[in-house]
Amino acid sequence: MSYDQSHRYPGVFHVDRGEGPPVPPPRVQPYWSFPAAQEVMSHRRKRTVGMGISPSVAIVLLLLFLLVFAAMGIGAYQIYKLQDNLRTAQQTIYTMQSSPSNILTHEKQVGFQKPELDKVKEDVRPAAHVIGRIHSGKPQQALRWEPKAGRAFTEGGVVYRAEDGALVVNRTGLYHVYSRVELMLRQCSPAPYRHSVFVRRLGSELPLTLMEGRGKDVCGDWTRGRMWTSDSYLAAALPLQREDRVFVNMSHPMDMSHNHHANFFGLYKI
Repeated sequence: MSYDQSHRYPGVFHVDRGEGPPVPPPRVQPYWSFPAAQEVMSHRRKRTVGMGISPSVAIVLLLLFLLVFAAMGIGAYQIYKLQDNLRTAQQTIYTMQSSPSNILTHEKQVGFQKPELDKVKEDVRPAAHVIGRIHSGKPQQALRWEPKAGRAFTEGGVVYRAEDGALVVNRTGLYHVYSRVELMLRQCSPAPYRHSVFVRRLGSELPLTLMEGRGKDVCGDWTRGRMWTSDSYLAAALPLQREDRVFVNMSHPMDMSHNHHANFFGLYKI
Protein backbone atom coordinates (compact mmCIF):
# COMPACT_ATOMS: atom_id res chain seq x y z
CA MET A 1 0.00 0.00 0.00
CA SER A 2 1.42 3.31 -1.02
CA TYR A 3 0.30 6.97 -1.56
CA ASP A 4 1.69 10.05 -3.09
CA GLN A 5 3.14 12.17 -0.28
CA SER A 6 3.51 15.37 -2.41
CA HIS A 7 -0.10 16.41 -1.83
CA ARG A 8 -1.50 18.03 1.27
CA TYR A 9 -4.48 15.80 1.48
CA PRO A 10 -3.94 12.20 2.53
CA GLY A 11 -3.33 9.83 -0.31
CA VAL A 12 -5.69 7.26 -1.56
CA PHE A 13 -4.67 3.73 -0.67
CA HIS A 14 -4.72 1.09 -3.32
CA VAL A 15 -4.94 -2.55 -2.41
CA ASP A 16 -2.95 -4.78 -4.65
CA ARG A 17 -4.63 -8.05 -4.88
CA GLY A 18 -2.08 -9.27 -7.32
CA GLU A 19 -4.59 -9.59 -10.07
CA GLY A 20 -3.88 -7.86 -13.26
CA PRO A 21 -1.73 -4.84 -13.96
CA PRO A 22 -1.34 -2.13 -11.35
CA VAL A 23 -3.96 0.66 -11.40
CA PRO A 24 -2.52 4.20 -11.55
CA PRO A 25 -3.62 6.65 -8.80
CA PRO A 26 -6.49 8.98 -9.69
CA ARG A 27 -5.66 12.46 -10.79
CA VAL A 28 -6.06 15.11 -8.13
CA GLN A 29 -7.01 18.63 -9.14
CA PRO A 30 -4.30 21.19 -8.35
CA TYR A 31 -4.88 23.38 -5.29
CA TRP A 32 -3.96 26.99 -5.04
CA SER A 33 -4.13 28.66 -1.66
CA PHE A 34 -5.89 32.12 -1.35
CA PRO A 35 -5.17 34.66 1.37
CA ALA A 36 -7.70 34.95 4.12
CA ALA A 37 -10.35 37.70 4.10
CA GLN A 38 -8.87 39.35 7.18
CA GLU A 39 -5.50 39.61 5.47
CA VAL A 40 -7.09 41.35 2.42
CA MET A 41 -8.95 43.91 4.60
CA SER A 42 -5.87 44.68 6.64
CA HIS A 43 -3.90 45.19 3.44
CA ARG A 44 -6.51 47.68 2.11
CA ARG A 45 -6.59 49.51 5.41
CA LYS A 46 -2.82 49.85 5.36
CA ARG A 47 -3.04 51.22 1.81
CA THR A 48 -5.64 53.85 2.79
CA VAL A 49 -3.65 54.92 5.80
CA GLY A 50 -0.58 55.26 3.64
CA MET A 51 -2.35 57.80 1.30
CA GLY A 52 -3.66 59.98 4.19
CA ILE A 53 -7.16 60.92 2.82
CA SER A 54 -9.81 59.33 0.75
CA PRO A 55 -10.64 60.62 -2.77
CA SER A 56 -14.04 62.06 -1.73
CA VAL A 57 -12.48 64.11 1.06
CA ALA A 58 -9.81 65.35 -1.34
CA ILE A 59 -12.50 66.57 -3.79
CA VAL A 60 -14.36 68.45 -1.03
CA LEU A 61 -11.14 70.14 0.11
CA LEU A 62 -10.32 71.12 -3.46
CA LEU A 63 -13.74 72.74 -3.89
CA LEU A 64 -13.28 74.67 -0.63
CA PHE A 65 -9.91 75.98 -1.79
CA LEU A 66 -11.46 77.08 -5.09
CA LEU A 67 -14.23 78.97 -3.25
CA VAL A 68 -11.67 80.73 -1.03
CA PHE A 69 -9.57 81.80 -4.02
CA ALA A 70 -12.69 83.01 -5.87
CA ALA A 71 -13.75 85.13 -2.87
CA MET A 72 -10.27 86.62 -2.61
CA GLY A 73 -10.33 87.48 -6.30
CA ILE A 74 -13.73 89.20 -6.05
CA GLY A 75 -12.56 91.21 -3.02
CA ALA A 76 -9.41 92.33 -4.82
CA TYR A 77 -11.50 93.45 -7.80
CA GLN A 78 -13.85 95.49 -5.59
CA ILE A 79 -10.89 97.20 -3.90
CA TYR A 80 -9.44 98.04 -7.29
CA LYS A 81 -12.76 99.57 -8.42
CA LEU A 82 -12.99 101.69 -5.25
CA GLN A 83 -9.45 102.97 -5.72
CA ASP A 84 -10.20 103.83 -9.33
CA ASN A 85 -13.36 105.76 -8.38
CA LEU A 86 -11.43 107.63 -5.68
CA ARG A 87 -8.75 108.67 -8.17
CA THR A 88 -11.43 109.87 -10.59
CA ALA A 89 -13.14 111.95 -7.89
CA GLN A 90 -9.86 113.52 -6.78
CA GLN A 91 -9.03 114.41 -10.36
CA THR A 92 -12.46 116.01 -10.85
CA ILE A 93 -12.09 118.11 -7.68
CA TYR A 94 -8.61 119.22 -8.69
CA THR A 95 -9.89 120.23 -12.15
CA MET A 96 -12.76 122.23 -10.67
CA GLN A 97 -10.50 124.03 -8.22
CA SER A 98 -7.93 124.92 -10.86
CA SER A 99 -10.42 126.16 -13.46
CA PRO A 100 -10.33 129.94 -14.19
CA SER A 101 -14.07 130.36 -13.64
CA ASN A 102 -13.77 128.98 -10.11
CA ILE A 103 -10.86 131.32 -9.34
CA LEU A 104 -12.95 134.29 -10.42
CA THR A 105 -15.80 133.11 -8.20
CA HIS A 106 -13.47 133.05 -5.17
CA GLU A 107 -12.24 136.53 -6.02
CA LYS A 108 -15.80 137.80 -6.14
CA GLN A 109 -16.48 136.31 -2.73
CA VAL A 110 -13.53 138.14 -1.23
CA GLY A 111 -14.67 141.53 -2.55
CA PHE A 112 -17.63 143.65 -1.50
CA GLN A 113 -21.03 142.17 -2.15
CA LYS A 114 -24.46 143.68 -1.97
CA PRO A 115 -26.85 142.13 0.52
CA GLU A 116 -28.41 139.03 -1.03
CA LEU A 117 -32.06 139.20 -0.09
CA ASP A 118 -33.11 136.17 -2.13
CA LYS A 119 -30.93 133.46 -0.59
CA VAL A 120 -32.78 133.13 2.71
CA LYS A 121 -34.40 130.08 4.18
CA GLU A 122 -38.15 130.23 3.94
CA ASP A 123 -38.67 128.92 7.48
CA VAL A 124 -36.81 131.89 9.11
CA ARG A 125 -39.11 134.81 9.88
CA PRO A 126 -37.76 138.21 8.79
CA ALA A 127 -36.95 140.21 11.92
CA ALA A 128 -34.52 142.79 13.24
CA HIS A 129 -33.83 144.68 16.45
CA VAL A 130 -31.16 147.41 16.60
CA ILE A 131 -30.17 149.55 19.57
CA GLY A 132 -28.91 153.11 20.02
CA ARG A 133 -25.26 154.06 19.89
CA ILE A 134 -23.15 157.09 20.73
CA HIS A 135 -22.35 159.26 17.70
CA SER A 136 -18.78 160.51 17.44
CA GLY A 137 -19.56 163.16 14.83
CA LYS A 138 -22.46 165.50 14.26
CA PRO A 139 -25.74 163.67 14.94
CA GLN A 140 -28.12 163.27 12.02
CA GLN A 141 -31.89 163.28 12.11
CA ALA A 142 -31.99 159.86 10.42
CA LEU A 143 -30.69 157.88 13.39
CA ARG A 144 -27.87 155.35 13.17
CA TRP A 145 -28.01 152.12 15.16
CA GLU A 146 -25.92 149.27 16.50
CA PRO A 147 -26.98 145.99 14.71
CA LYS A 148 -24.81 143.40 16.51
CA ALA A 149 -23.94 144.34 20.10
CA GLY A 150 -26.05 143.28 23.06
CA ARG A 151 -29.53 142.09 22.10
CA ALA A 152 -29.35 143.54 18.60
CA PHE A 153 -29.79 141.14 15.68
CA THR A 154 -30.97 140.82 12.08
CA GLU A 155 -32.28 137.60 10.53
CA GLY A 156 -34.59 136.19 7.89
CA GLY A 157 -33.14 138.38 5.15
CA VAL A 158 -33.58 141.74 6.90
CA VAL A 159 -30.44 143.85 6.31
CA TYR A 160 -29.17 146.85 8.25
CA ARG A 161 -27.59 149.61 6.14
CA ALA A 162 -24.89 151.39 8.15
CA GLU A 163 -24.60 154.23 5.64
CA ASP A 164 -28.13 155.56 6.26
CA GLY A 165 -29.44 153.60 9.28
CA ALA A 166 -32.21 151.81 7.37
CA LEU A 167 -33.64 148.33 7.80
CA VAL A 168 -34.28 146.67 4.42
CA VAL A 169 -36.90 143.92 4.20
CA ASN A 170 -36.75 141.12 1.64
CA ARG A 171 -40.40 139.98 1.62
CA THR A 172 -43.67 141.71 1.01
CA GLY A 173 -46.13 141.36 3.89
CA LEU A 174 -47.51 142.72 7.12
CA TYR A 175 -44.86 143.82 9.61
CA HIS A 176 -44.91 145.00 13.20
CA VAL A 177 -42.68 148.11 13.28
CA TYR A 178 -41.64 149.79 16.53
CA SER A 179 -39.23 152.47 17.80
CA ARG A 180 -38.43 154.21 21.07
CA VAL A 181 -36.25 157.23 21.82
CA GLU A 182 -35.31 158.82 25.14
CA LEU A 183 -34.24 162.44 25.67
CA MET A 184 -32.19 163.64 28.66
CA LEU A 185 -31.40 167.32 29.35
CA ARG A 186 -29.82 169.20 32.22
CA GLN A 187 -32.71 171.62 32.16
CA CYS A 188 -36.19 171.56 30.74
CA SER A 189 -36.52 172.84 27.19
CA PRO A 190 -39.89 174.19 26.03
CA ALA A 191 -39.04 173.37 22.40
CA PRO A 192 -41.14 170.40 21.18
CA TYR A 193 -39.44 167.43 19.55
CA ARG A 194 -40.60 165.13 16.77
CA HIS A 195 -40.07 161.38 16.57
CA SER A 196 -41.12 159.64 13.32
CA VAL A 197 -40.73 156.40 11.32
CA PHE A 198 -40.77 156.58 7.52
CA VAL A 199 -40.03 154.36 4.52
CA ARG A 200 -38.33 154.88 1.18
CA ARG A 201 -39.77 152.69 -1.58
CA LEU A 202 -38.53 151.81 -5.04
CA GLY A 203 -40.16 153.94 -7.71
CA SER A 204 -41.02 156.72 -5.23
CA GLU A 205 -38.84 159.78 -4.83
CA LEU A 206 -40.38 161.12 -1.62
CA PRO A 207 -40.32 159.22 1.69
CA LEU A 208 -43.58 157.93 3.11
CA THR A 209 -44.26 158.65 6.80
CA LEU A 210 -45.48 155.55 8.67
CA MET A 211 -45.72 156.87 12.28
CA GLU A 212 -45.03 160.13 14.07
CA GLY A 213 -44.96 161.35 17.66
CA ARG A 214 -44.44 164.86 19.12
CA GLY A 215 -43.19 165.77 22.58
CA LYS A 216 -45.28 168.12 24.76
CA ASP A 217 -44.10 171.08 26.84
CA VAL A 218 -44.02 169.82 30.41
CA CYS A 219 -41.67 172.42 31.86
CA GLY A 220 -42.61 174.16 35.10
CA ASP A 221 -41.27 175.46 38.37
CA TRP A 222 -40.85 171.95 39.67
CA THR A 223 -38.37 171.12 36.86
CA ARG A 224 -35.93 173.91 37.62
CA GLY A 225 -32.47 172.70 38.60
CA ARG A 226 -33.34 169.07 37.89
CA MET A 227 -32.46 166.57 35.15
CA TRP A 228 -35.23 166.53 32.61
CA THR A 229 -36.12 163.35 30.67
CA SER A 230 -38.76 162.45 28.13
CA ASP A 231 -39.40 159.56 25.79
CA SER A 232 -41.47 158.60 22.76
CA TYR A 233 -42.60 155.14 21.71
CA LEU A 234 -44.16 154.31 18.33
CA ALA A 235 -45.48 150.94 17.15
CA ALA A 236 -47.94 149.69 14.53
CA ALA A 237 -48.69 146.82 12.13
CA LEU A 238 -47.85 148.11 8.67
CA PRO A 239 -47.74 146.62 5.16
CA LEU A 240 -44.27 146.71 3.67
CA GLN A 241 -43.04 145.78 0.22
CA ARG A 242 -39.97 143.92 -0.88
CA GLU A 243 -36.77 146.05 -0.63
CA ASP A 244 -38.49 148.80 1.40
CA ARG A 245 -36.04 150.82 3.51
CA VAL A 246 -37.40 151.82 6.91
CA PHE A 247 -35.84 154.73 8.88
CA VAL A 248 -36.26 156.55 12.19
CA ASN A 249 -36.05 160.35 12.39
CA MET A 250 -35.45 162.44 15.51
CA SER A 251 -35.63 166.23 15.50
CA HIS A 252 -33.18 166.63 18.42
CA PRO A 253 -30.68 163.76 18.12
CA MET A 254 -28.06 165.61 20.20
CA ASP A 255 -30.41 165.48 23.23
CA MET A 256 -30.88 161.70 23.15
CA SER A 257 -29.63 159.72 26.15
CA HIS A 258 -26.69 157.35 25.90
CA ASN A 259 -28.67 154.44 27.28
CA HIS A 260 -28.50 151.74 24.60
CA HIS A 261 -31.54 149.86 25.91
CA ALA A 262 -33.71 152.99 26.10
CA ASN A 263 -33.28 153.77 22.38
CA PHE A 264 -34.13 151.03 19.91
CA PHE A 265 -35.76 150.28 16.59
CA GLY A 266 -37.05 147.03 15.07
CA LEU A 267 -39.55 145.12 13.00
CA TYR A 268 -40.71 141.57 12.34
CA LYS A 269 -43.02 139.91 9.85
CA ILE A 270 -46.41 138.92 11.24
